[in-house]
Amino acid sequence: MFKRITLVTLLAATTAITGCANSDVYSGDVYTKDRAKQVQTVSYGTILSTRPVKIQADENSLIGTIGGAVVGGLLGSTIGGGRGSDIAAAGGAIAGAAAGKAAGDKLNQVDGVELEIKKENGESIVVVQKASPTFVPGARVRMTQGNGTINVAVVN
Repeated sequence: MFKRITLVTLLAATTAITGCANSDVYSGDVYTKDRAKQVQTVSYGTILSTRPVKIQADENSLIGTIGGAVVGGLLGSTIGGGRGSDIAAAGGAIAGAAAGKAAGDKLNQVDGVELEIKKENGESIVVVQKASPTFVPGARVRMTQGNGTINVAVVN
Protein backbone atom coordinates (compact mmCIF):
# COMPACT_ATOMS: atom_id res chain seq x y z
CA MET A 1 0.00 0.00 0.00
CA PHE A 2 2.85 2.39 0.89
CA LYS A 3 4.46 1.78 -2.52
CA ARG A 4 1.22 2.74 -4.29
CA ILE A 5 0.87 6.01 -2.34
CA THR A 6 4.53 6.86 -2.98
CA LEU A 7 4.13 6.02 -6.66
CA VAL A 8 1.04 8.19 -7.10
CA THR A 9 2.70 11.09 -5.26
CA LEU A 10 5.87 10.86 -7.38
CA LEU A 11 3.88 10.63 -10.59
CA ALA A 12 1.83 13.72 -9.69
CA ALA A 13 4.94 15.69 -8.69
CA THR A 14 6.80 14.71 -11.86
CA THR A 15 3.88 15.76 -14.05
CA ALA A 16 3.52 19.09 -12.24
CA ILE A 17 7.23 19.93 -12.36
CA THR A 18 7.83 18.98 -16.01
CA GLY A 19 4.89 21.11 -17.11
CA CYS A 20 6.46 24.32 -15.77
CA ALA A 21 8.13 25.55 -18.96
CA ASN A 22 7.53 29.25 -19.57
CA SER A 23 6.20 29.49 -23.10
CA ASP A 24 5.46 33.23 -22.98
CA VAL A 25 9.04 34.08 -23.96
CA TYR A 26 8.15 33.06 -27.52
CA SER A 27 5.35 35.62 -27.76
CA GLY A 28 5.72 38.93 -29.58
CA ASP A 29 4.35 40.60 -26.45
CA VAL A 30 7.19 39.48 -24.15
CA TYR A 31 10.69 40.94 -24.17
CA THR A 32 13.70 39.29 -22.56
CA LYS A 33 15.57 41.26 -19.90
CA ASP A 34 18.48 42.01 -22.24
CA ARG A 35 16.09 43.83 -24.63
CA ALA A 36 14.54 46.08 -21.99
CA LYS A 37 15.65 49.72 -22.14
CA GLN A 38 17.63 49.07 -25.35
CA VAL A 39 17.33 50.93 -28.63
CA GLN A 40 15.49 48.84 -31.21
CA THR A 41 14.65 49.45 -34.83
CA VAL A 42 11.02 49.46 -35.94
CA SER A 43 9.68 48.44 -39.33
CA TYR A 44 6.27 47.64 -40.74
CA GLY A 45 4.96 45.07 -43.16
CA THR A 46 2.14 42.76 -44.15
CA ILE A 47 1.76 39.05 -43.44
CA LEU A 48 1.83 37.11 -46.72
CA SER A 49 1.34 33.62 -45.27
CA THR A 50 1.33 31.68 -42.02
CA ARG A 51 2.26 28.11 -41.19
CA PRO A 52 1.72 26.37 -37.83
CA VAL A 53 4.94 25.07 -36.23
CA LYS A 54 6.16 23.77 -32.87
CA ILE A 55 8.82 25.62 -30.91
CA GLN A 56 10.99 23.38 -28.72
CA ALA A 57 12.05 25.14 -25.52
CA ASP A 58 15.74 25.12 -24.65
CA GLU A 59 15.06 23.64 -21.22
CA ASN A 60 16.26 20.10 -21.03
CA SER A 61 13.86 17.54 -19.67
CA LEU A 62 16.17 16.26 -16.92
CA ILE A 63 13.37 16.43 -14.36
CA GLY A 64 11.12 14.36 -16.63
CA THR A 65 13.92 11.84 -17.17
CA ILE A 66 14.67 11.47 -13.46
CA GLY A 67 11.00 11.43 -12.50
CA GLY A 68 10.26 8.82 -15.14
CA ALA A 69 13.16 6.66 -13.95
CA VAL A 70 11.95 6.81 -10.34
CA VAL A 71 8.36 6.01 -11.25
CA GLY A 72 9.42 3.27 -13.69
CA GLY A 73 11.74 1.75 -11.10
CA LEU A 74 9.02 1.73 -8.47
CA LEU A 75 6.53 0.21 -10.87
CA GLY A 76 9.06 -2.41 -11.97
CA SER A 77 9.88 -3.34 -8.37
CA THR A 78 6.26 -4.35 -7.78
CA ILE A 79 6.63 -7.13 -10.37
CA GLY A 80 7.74 -10.53 -9.13
CA GLY A 81 9.96 -11.13 -6.13
CA GLY A 82 13.62 -11.50 -5.28
CA ARG A 83 16.06 -11.25 -8.19
CA GLY A 84 13.22 -10.94 -10.73
CA SER A 85 11.93 -7.87 -8.91
CA ASP A 86 15.39 -6.26 -9.07
CA ILE A 87 15.64 -6.90 -12.82
CA ALA A 88 12.11 -5.58 -13.37
CA ALA A 89 12.95 -2.47 -11.31
CA ALA A 90 16.05 -1.79 -13.43
CA GLY A 91 14.13 -2.33 -16.65
CA GLY A 92 11.30 -0.14 -15.37
CA ALA A 93 13.76 2.63 -14.47
CA ILE A 94 15.29 2.58 -17.97
CA ALA A 95 11.90 2.54 -19.71
CA GLY A 96 10.59 5.19 -17.30
CA ALA A 97 13.57 7.46 -17.96
CA ALA A 98 12.98 7.23 -21.73
CA ALA A 99 9.25 7.87 -21.32
CA GLY A 100 9.90 10.73 -18.87
CA LYS A 101 12.33 12.42 -21.26
CA ALA A 102 9.87 12.11 -24.14
CA ALA A 103 7.07 13.52 -21.97
CA GLY A 104 9.30 16.36 -20.76
CA ASP A 105 10.33 17.22 -24.33
CA LYS A 106 6.69 17.26 -25.43
CA LEU A 107 5.66 19.46 -22.48
CA ASN A 108 8.43 21.92 -23.43
CA GLN A 109 6.93 22.49 -26.88
CA VAL A 110 4.97 25.62 -27.69
CA ASP A 111 2.49 26.14 -30.51
CA GLY A 112 4.18 28.56 -32.85
CA VAL A 113 3.59 30.17 -36.20
CA GLU A 114 5.94 30.84 -39.07
CA LEU A 115 5.12 34.27 -40.50
CA GLU A 116 6.15 35.21 -44.02
CA ILE A 117 6.18 39.01 -44.01
CA LYS A 118 6.62 41.49 -46.85
CA LYS A 119 8.30 44.55 -45.35
CA GLU A 120 7.51 48.06 -46.59
CA ASN A 121 10.96 48.23 -48.19
CA GLY A 122 10.02 45.25 -50.42
CA GLU A 123 12.13 42.69 -48.54
CA SER A 124 10.47 39.39 -47.58
CA ILE A 125 11.37 37.77 -44.26
CA VAL A 126 10.24 34.79 -42.20
CA VAL A 127 9.81 35.00 -38.42
CA VAL A 128 8.81 32.21 -36.03
CA GLN A 129 7.18 33.06 -32.72
CA LYS A 130 4.35 31.94 -30.45
CA ALA A 131 1.05 31.50 -32.29
CA SER A 132 -1.67 34.11 -32.00
CA PRO A 133 -5.08 34.18 -33.68
CA THR A 134 -4.33 37.74 -34.83
CA PHE A 135 -1.64 36.50 -37.25
CA VAL A 136 -3.55 36.15 -40.51
CA PRO A 137 -2.51 36.78 -44.11
CA GLY A 138 -3.10 40.42 -45.01
CA ALA A 139 -2.64 41.71 -41.44
CA ARG A 140 -0.41 44.76 -41.05
CA VAL A 141 2.39 44.14 -38.53
CA ARG A 142 4.96 46.13 -36.56
CA MET A 143 8.39 44.54 -36.13
CA THR A 144 10.83 45.59 -33.42
CA GLN A 145 14.35 44.32 -33.86
CA GLY A 146 17.41 44.43 -31.61
CA ASN A 147 20.21 42.21 -30.28
CA GLY A 148 19.62 39.67 -33.06
CA THR A 149 15.95 39.05 -32.20
CA ILE A 150 12.68 40.33 -33.59
CA ASN A 151 9.18 40.68 -32.16
CA VAL A 152 6.14 40.87 -34.42
CA ALA A 153 2.79 42.35 -33.37
CA VAL A 154 -0.33 43.07 -35.37
CA VAL A 155 -1.07 46.78 -35.77
CA ASN A 156 -4.72 47.64 -35.08
